[in-house]
Amino acid sequence: MPPPRPLWRDPHFARLWAAQAISSFGARITREGLPMTAILVLGAGPAMLGPLAALAQGPALIVGLAGGGVVDRNRRRPLLILADLIRAGVLITVPIAAWLHLLALPHIFIAAALVGACSALFDMANHAYLPGLIGTDRLLDGNSKTAATESVAELGGPALAGFLFQWLSAPVAIAVNAVSYLASAAVIFTIDKPEPRPEPPPAEHWLSDVTSGFRTALAEPRIRPLLFMTIVNGLFGGIFSALYLVFALKTLHLSPALLGLTIACGGIGAFAGASLAEPLAKRLGVGPAILTAGFTTALAVALIPMAPANPVGGMAVLIASQLLGDSSGVVSYVLISSFRQTVLPQEMLGRVGGAFQATLGGMIIVGALAGGAIGAAFGVREGLMVAASGFVLIPLIGLASPLRHAREMA
Repeated sequence: MPPPRPLWRDPHFARLWAAQAISSFGARITREGLPMTAILVLGAGPAMLGPLAALAQGPALIVGLAGGGVVDRNRRRPLLILADLIRAGVLITVPIAAWLHLLALPHIFIAAALVGACSALFDMANHAYLPGLIGTDRLLDGNSKTAATESVAELGGPALAGFLFQWLSAPVAIAVNAVSYLASAAVIFTIDKPEPRPEPPPAEHWLSDVTSGFRTALAEPRIRPLLFMTIVNGLFGGIFSALYLVFALKTLHLSPALLGLTIACGGIGAFAGASLAEPLAKRLGVGPAILTAGFTTALAVALIPMAPANPVGGMAVLIASQLLGDSSGVVSYVLISSFRQTVLPQEMLGRVGGAFQATLGGMIIVGALAGGAIGAAFGVREGLMVAASGFVLIPLIGLASPLRHAREMA
């Protein structure tokens, strides 16, 4: 058999990649844009940022519980388009409300929740769509290329968001992202590779879909620890996400532009991580490479609460953390995604993806609410120390499991 042609020359993958590149770039604007709007325009403090982070990430719980069976029973490309169109429609209401002087915190909260829900559905559908589009033998390459694109978006998106917010206004930044989702939907619509309707699993109650996803994940000894690691990651990642922006803006006194540049530096590390994932997996084995990346991420998070409370020193420490943490985080993402896509049955990817999304979303809600409360009661820096201590547990779970012996993808 001749070797498959490079993915960059595959027109179907190229279009999916282009759509992800467009929406990923805009998504960075919204990720920083909604909290920045709450902090700088509406005066939100730590106690309000916890619920905002929970609403942005938490819908993954609901979508994970209800959406896995939907993804496994339907064609995935229409779901991707639908998620993009809804996100665009929701986000465009934010600048409209601002221009009419009607924007308030509840509007930001609702927009964050709806966009988070659609993003969770998009991720689940995309995870299940990619193996059929490019074949399982090219998944590691495909996920690496997608992660490289995400890193470029991480490099440019936050910096653009910071400058847009400082020089123009929050509504302009969020309106740009709404347009990016429309463009993404248009590009996905042009993918003309036939997608057969999946062989539907037996019609079951949504709760049966959820339990079957969890059962499949827990029954595979190498996937089970990944689910437990997701629980810990969601809990302490929720604490971190609730406090990071307010720590940078209020404790370290970074301007929105400087914060955007700081986060953008992580894109350099993320791009390196996308290039390192496959070589590390070949050299160390898939499982050991995932664990190595986990320990590196924990070290990067631990740097953040040590940052001095001034713009120059604080920004330097945050940049170091971004470079290290984004690099290792992308390595983990690429390897874990590819590992799940190759080890698990293709017809179960939607429901298992739903189980992971529900687990992550549920724990992020708990962590974000706890982070807001800890930050308000004890201080933002102290809350970030709690988050950093929790990240150490993630690779330790994998180290105590069969994952450490996993060498190959399949």
